[in-house]
Amino acid sequence: MLVGDDGDDLYARLKEYEGRPSTVAGAGRDPVNAPMIRHWCEVMGDTNPAYTGPDAIAPPTMLQAWIMAGLSPHTGRARPYEELLALLEEAGCTSIVATDCEQEYLRPLRPGDEVTYDSVIESVSPRKTTRLGTGYFVTTRTDVRVGPVLVGTHRFRVLKYAPAARRPAEADRDRDRSSERRPRPVVNRDNAGFWEGVRAHRLLLQRCADCGELRFPWLPGCAGCGGSGWDTVEACGEGTVFSYVVMHHPPFPAFDPPYAIGLVQLAEGVRMVSNVIGVPYDKVRIGMPVRLEFRRYDDELTLPVFRAVAG
Repeated sequence: MLVGDDGDDLYARLKEYEGRPSTVAGAGRDPVNAPMIRHWCEVMGDTNPAYTGPDAIAPPTMLQAWIMAGLSPHTGRARPYEELLALLEEAGCTSIVATDCEQEYLRPLRPGDEVTYDSVIESVSPRKTTRLGTGYFVTTRTDVRVGPVLVGTHRFRVLKYAPAARRPAEADRDRDRSSERRPRPVVNRDNAGFWEGVRAHRLLLQRCADCGELRFPWLPGCAGCGGSGWDTVEACGEGTVFSYVVMHHPPFPAFDPPYAIGLVQLAEGVRMVSNVIGVPYDKVRIGMPVRLEFRRYDDELTLPVFRAVAG
């Protein structure tokens, strides 16, 4: 049971941790290096030439990659962050979920750079009630440096919460959400052509008019050459599961977890995210062949999904 209210002794104790360090003089396990940059770009499908060659820079969004500890403990880990989480555990906030991160890039990282970092507990929110439960948002700020130069800042926020008790009626309602209205996709001038194709049961990929590179999702410009002209190519519908996750929580209306979401490598070479159907969620595997289908969810909504192909 969660102890205390906003403004009480618990929140006052939590606020005392603001400004205290969570990591001091941490060091990246490896220098910035070309192999990790290549792996990142391959996974992301990013072919920007700025990330290759003798003058290559690291993709800015890799900022956190250079300071992650992997399976090893963080170097320089300070006690206050663990103490703060333990205090919340004692107060009944036994669950945790990452909610968002923000990054600021001040100068590019290049192969050979050795990064160091310091993290601080930047803020603890007043008690908040969410659908997951009641708890506190904890934000840490990490400053990343090369030598004395600040190259980027990473803010990471978690919700440490006491899970909400579910009434039996709510549990029953959550068991079958298939008849509820699915969220509508965001359609704008950059992707309207894709959704027009879906309505006609065609999976259309953009093709750069200058370099011929295919791209997905639809974008106003080519990531390879920067060209703005394009036409479309219809995908054949064959592909394989490149990666996947199984969604267990949180439940949303019109979705019935657990279910598998795949990153599908299309035969044309691009990747897209969609549901993998036709097999139990726990039987989806990397490399599994899949075939495109168009599933109608209601009178207004049809979506592309991928059915597992029997081996």
